[in-house]
Amino acid sequence: MTWFSRAFANRSLRAFVLLAVIVAVLAVADQGRGRFLNVATAFSVLQQFATIGPVALALGLTMIIREYDISVGGMLSLSACVAVIVGNHDPWLGIVAALVVGLASGAAQGAIMNWLGLSSLGVTLGGLLTLSGLGYVLTGNDTIGFDDMDTALLMNQPFLGLFSVRNVAAIVAFVLVAFLFARTRIGRDVVATGSDRRAAATAGVPVRRIVVGIFMASGALTALVGALLSYSLAAASPIALADALVPGTAAAIIGGVSLTGGKGTPVGIAGGVLVLCALRSGLTAIGVAPYTHYIVTGGVLLAVALLDAPDLRRRQLDWRRRFAREA
Repeated sequence: MTWFSRAFANRSLRAFVLLAVIVAVLAVADQGRGRFLNVATAFSVLQQFATIGPVALALGLTMIIREYDISVGGMLSLSACVAVIVGNHDPWLGIVAALVVGLASGAAQGAIMNWLGLSSLGVTLGGLLTLSGLGYVLTGNDTIGFDDMDTALLMNQPFLGLFSVRNVAAIVAFVLVAFLFARTRIGRDVVATGSDRRAAATAGVPVRRIVVGIFMASGALTALVGALLSYSLAAASPIALADALVPGTAAAIIGGVSLTGGKGTPVGIAGGVLVLCALRSGLTAIGVAPYTHYIVTGGVLLAVALLDAPDLRRRQLDWRRRFAREA
């Protein structure tokens, strides 16, 4: 147990340790039949990464500053609808329009929180309902089609066996955010804001701008997923994409983001997403019943939560000292 908990102590790397364990277990469970360790499963993992990854990154960034963006569910649906409506005239313009909506929504919610000193839970819950309602207004509570089938087919067309437009876009988003997080002052300011907002402000961190910037990033990342996914489905609906909140949150927590703020990195979040996607694709590949996915994912989340518990670490130290005295 000691070596395992030490491996999990590094929040940026523990998800990748867990990923290696999961891949090994699923490979053994496959019993050499080749259903899991193949290109098709790897492509499936990356395609799920394209959907869950940016949403998990959006939620993870808000959690690092000790906030939480519930509105991502509404933004996913609204951005999909905006992208399809505008994209029927020009696909690129549809993506830009969706991103503008995401940025504007994030800026508005962040500004309201700063101005009125409100919790993100209340503000973004209102944002969720407002964005969802706008989706119904735009579509007339109906599914709308995307007429550009060439673009729709391109979204999921594999190249080099593993990649597609959607998963490459998600990977690029992670690389860009990880670079800003690790190589610029932005990363330090984000962590400082989540660790102690008053102390960060006293130290000169532009806390208000960080809050607005993080929620703008959350809106843009979520809008990117909604736009590209709606193109790939050749349709959009105000309710079709509203269930991404739970897997995104689970992936962020598995990736080392703390609910108390101030901890987590984009690299760790990417690892958490890969863990979740590998579990889903792997269990499906070896023929496990769909309801088992929730049980296994819940078990992984519980294990991560236990290994993060300060009381567990304290008791481990107490046991170690006691055994050392007895020896």
